[in-house]
Amino acid sequence: MHSLDDYLREAEHAHGHLCAGQVLGIRMAMFGLRLLAIDDPRGADRKRVVTFVEIDRCVTDAVSLVTGCRLGKRALKFHDWGKVAATFVDLHTGRAVRVAALESSKELARRMHPEIESRNRQQMLAYREMSDDDLFSSQWVEVDLPDHDMPGYKGARVVCEACGEGINFRREVLRDGHTLCRACAGECYYRIVAPSE
Repeated sequence: MHSLDDYLREAEHAHGHLCAGQVLGIRMAMFGLRLLAIDDPRGADRKRVVTFVEIDRCVTDAVSLVTGCRLGKRALKFHDWGKVAATFVDLHTGRAVRVAALESSKELARRMHPEIESRNRQQMLAYREMSDDDLFSSQWVEVDLPDHDMPGYKGARVVCEACGEGINFRREVLRDGHTLCRACAGECYYRIVAPSE
């Protein structure tokens, strides 16, 4: 694994700025990988890790940077729970650890650096200095990861009988004997509107 400073430089370039969330995400991923004894997640161990993230914020970009897990490689899984937490799964051993940021770390950052007015700058510095125990809680967990959710899975593609769009990775819904995509089955996140002129 790289050093914290190396990752921070990469994160600033990749994310567009450096913030407390980036520092926290890098530390979170480094901690989780260390607990799993994964040393080279973007190199020799690149096919060994799947990561579940629980928030769509700066932290997630940093976790992805350290682990090498990406949505497009199916190694980064997103659950929109609004929590600053991630679960790191070692595909070789089956072990998994969930790491969550402690709310108390924000107050500790204020106490550590009261001379800094900006909360973001205060946290950026303190999050670099705090121990893992002051920043995170961790739990050993089990994660069910079926074959069709694994990186590299090549499964059958089916077609929605209502809209005609293709569906991958067993995400279809069977309803009244018909194969539907989730949108046509009523789980749509968008509404179709008339085109603007």
